[in-house]
Amino acid sequence: MPQTVTIEPVTRIEGHARITIDLDDAGDVADAHFHVTQFRGFEKFCEGRPFTEMPALTARTCGICPVSHLMASSKACDELMAVQIPPTADMLRRVMNLAQLMQSHALSFFHLSSPDMLLGWDSDPLRRHILGVAAVKPDIARDGIRLRQIGQTIIDLLGGKRVHPAWMVGGGVNAPLTTDRRDEIAALAPEALEITKRNLAWFKRSLKDYTDEASCFANFPSLFLGLVDRNGALEHYDGVLRVVDADGHVLEDQIDPRRYTDILGEAVEDFSYMKFPYYKAKGYPEGMYRVGPLARLNLCDHAGTPVADQELAEFRSIQRGAVLSSFHYHYARLIEVIFAAERIAELVAKPEILDEHVRAKARPNRAEGVGVAEAPRGTLIHHYHIDKNGQIQQCNLIIATGHNNLAMNAGVKQVAQRFVSGKQLEEGALNRVEAVIRCFDPCLSCATHALGQMPMRIELRDATGSVVDEAVRD
Repeated sequence: MPQTVTIEPVTRIEGHARITIDLDDAGDVADAHFHVTQFRGFEKFCEGRPFTEMPALTARTCGICPVSHLMASSKACDELMAVQIPPTADMLRRVMNLAQLMQSHALSFFHLSSPDMLLGWDSDPLRRHILGVAAVKPDIARDGIRLRQIGQTIIDLLGGKRVHPAWMVGGGVNAPLTTDRRDEIAALAPEALEITKRNLAWFKRSLKDYTDEASCFANFPSLFLGLVDRNGALEHYDGVLRVVDADGHVLEDQIDPRRYTDILGEAVEDFSYMKFPYYKAKGYPEGMYRVGPLARLNLCDHAGTPVADQELAEFRSIQRGAVLSSFHYHYARLIEVIFAAERIAELVAKPEILDEHVRAKARPNRAEGVGVAEAPRGTLIHHYHIDKNGQIQQCNLIIATGHNNLAMNAGVKQVAQRFVSGKQLEEGALNRVEAVIRCFDPCLSCATHALGQMPMRIELRDATGSVVDEAVRD
């Protein structure tokens, strides 16, 4: 008889989700789905709010990556005000964005994913966590905790708080950087660089141990999307959109982020509260693409800092064309942290970083504004429409995790077909199905913001888990 295996909750991710694996009569995997089961309606309850509130309001979407929402929202507000922010404000925003990248990547790699790699996918699940890592690899655990602390400390030094700083605003930032705080940041960057270099060296030595996982953890041809600067370098704060295919060929380039609707569409499915963006030219669902650190390294021509460029060249030797296995999101994260540490050091060494002119002020001068930045998990889009009084009429948020939705669903099916058998279900096999989701480091609280009426299925189950009634909205 056909059966369904349910993994609920998916562990060591941010937010709530489940995975269902459909088995056929022979016990083989026929299909699998990643269900995002929570719903948070930021797009709707932003309506009617003054646009000036949007950076602080949308940052509350998430406690893990509030800086990313501050960044994209502030940029959208810059557009609504039709201002060019002061150069120092641009630099300061970049430093905070890179610090956010550093702390978030450290959380993903060390706290959420390293237990699988260091303790084993088949290890005791009661020990498979950061405390288990600390018991057997205390140096790596300490490095992960310290690296995240450095990123959070830099955010605090800039914005006055580690979580939800209200420092970034439309027009720039609301306070300049002091000399003392600049010096503290400058002292932290080299330590972050050394921590990441030694852990990347360990990870590269260990890659041979993860061959099976790398071969099927969402390892398939897809498109990749993200920002690059106008010279094709790795970019996280500003720039233009680029799309490449699985062979590394550029399909779209120099796309003004305000024109994202020219190339991207959004679809919905009845099994998830998360939208399914796709590349319009190929249609849905064939227009699947990936975003985030793996995509950014596949997109860029170079990184732009010395150590990161060396590591990027080695990373690209994995295969010709784009690096396709989503297992290598982990590898890409460490390279991006190296880039962040190097770039922060460069920025805070500039004398103009201490300039006190950090904010441009203006009334709303446009009815529409789009802000796009690279969050740790990928391209983040905030799109606002306001009325003549500056109040939000419509808000569309396309979250990094949402861009990866099609790929995550394809990934759980690929891993399940490789490792799961209905004849003998093993916890380690099911953990690998979860682990492919951890490669993408999804932030589901951020990603569940539907615009309009989504399909919905509500099930009523009895004490045994059997469905006794259901309601469906198409």
